[in-house]
Amino acid sequence: MNKSIINTLVATALLATTVFVVSVVPFKTQAQAVDFTTAAESTVNGVVSIKSYSTPSSQQQYQQGMSDPFFEFFFGPQARRQQPIEEPREKQTGLGSGVILTNDGYIATNNHVIDGAQRLEVTLNDNRTFDATIIGTDPATDIALIKIDADDLHVIPMGDSDGLKIGEWVLAVGNPFGLTSTVTAGIVSAKARNISNLTPGQGRRGIESYIQTDAAINPGNSGGALVNLNGELVGINTAIFSQTGNYSGSSFAIPTSIVKKVVKDIKEYGTVQRAVLGVEFRELTPALARERNITGTNAGLVVMNVVPNSAAANAGIEADDIIVAIDNATTTNTAQLQESMARHRPGEKITVSVIRDNKRQNISVTLQNSRGDTGVTVMGDVSDLGCIIKPLTSEELKSINRRSGVRIAKVNNGKFKNAGIRDGFIIFDINNIMVNSADDVKKVYDSIISSDEYDHVMFITGAYPGGRKQYYAVDLD
Repeated sequence: MNKSIINTLVATALLATTVFVVSVVPFKTQAQAVDFTTAAESTVNGVVSIKSYSTPSSQQQYQQGMSDPFFEFFFGPQARRQQPIEEPREKQTGLGSGVILTNDGYIATNNHVIDGAQRLEVTLNDNRTFDATIIGTDPATDIALIKIDADDLHVIPMGDSDGLKIGEWVLAVGNPFGLTSTVTAGIVSAKARNISNLTPGQGRRGIESYIQTDAAINPGNSGGALVNLNGELVGINTAIFSQTGNYSGSSFAIPTSIVKKVVKDIKEYGTVQRAVLGVEFRELTPALARERNITGTNAGLVVMNVVPNSAAANAGIEADDIIVAIDNATTTNTAQLQESMARHRPGEKITVSVIRDNKRQNISVTLQNSRGDTGVTVMGDVSDLGCIIKPLTSEELKSINRRSGVRIAKVNNGKFKNAGIRDGFIIFDINNIMVNSADDVKKVYDSIISSDEYDHVMFITGAYPGGRKQYYAVDLD
């Protein structure tokens, strides 16, 4: 064979070998570099198990005891009623996880983990157990803050969820099925994810801008930690998409950008300070772009209507503007807008970038609360209602054949008077929630005001003494 041909073949073979080695070795090196042990060891002691307990009322026990038709058939209903009723016993009604935020016992968890609980029991990773106090809740974001009386607790440092990248490794730490100190790994699959479209027919879930991962979480993981490989908290695990109730590939966590703000508000004010922009919008689609001849952007939130006297109206945002960013952060879908609003308070200024007449411009906006001003909302403050609320005695409840209710002793200027409510009106329930005290009314009021729903309305059922049942709708906006 010609010598030059042989030299060419050897050189080609060497080149091919060199290319092969260069393309494979770095890949193996990167794969071997992923280490979950440090993050796992530094976070398991910062996650707790939370059990919720409640005691059925004597009335519930009695009703349960009346449910056997065969006994009544043979012995009669009076005989059934004479049977001794056992004392109500406390029952475990829920199980979840929580994340230690401070060394003196503040713990973040999901609102749905502690909702309706009469007693909360927190178990640390070292098996110490404490009763917990609920400091505050925010159903709109599904975040709750509780506290135990303990010191020198292990704290998971707060991380930056904004800095998370799709494809980045994360760990989920929690107590699935009650199995304590369980760690699973996955990657960030998506950010600013809204999952209402995955659960049609269940209504609006609240503020949704989740971190989506494929780290396995199951019942009991709710309220647990989502951490990065530095062992920093980047989210609170809260939901899964599943047709069976167990993990099937997608998990969702509330980002710390929202958690930090909600927890700070609850500690400072007792309730979340919700900022409102004041626009109705639709996400831009190709069909909508063609309909309105939009060529300046392919994605954004098309402003369909601006609420009069709102933050947006006062700043000069107009119908047909297309919101594309807030404070230079891309804001082109509902979840991104919700997350941006959830991290701000009324009175704060933001820069809203819009496309108008197919040209981009920045607009400075001073955010408002749901009442249309920049004041703070304090837990339990119902001065807007303009009334004095008195509980009903057991004799009064018996006379009207009710188990719950409060009396409006005096109506002053305010929301109740505007709705037509007069002195002496007895409230049975508000938004289908029974009320027995002024505190109950305040809790319902705070829940409605802190909700992200556009309409803040009290639907009240009640009656005037000796009168028929009557209904009122009280507009709180």
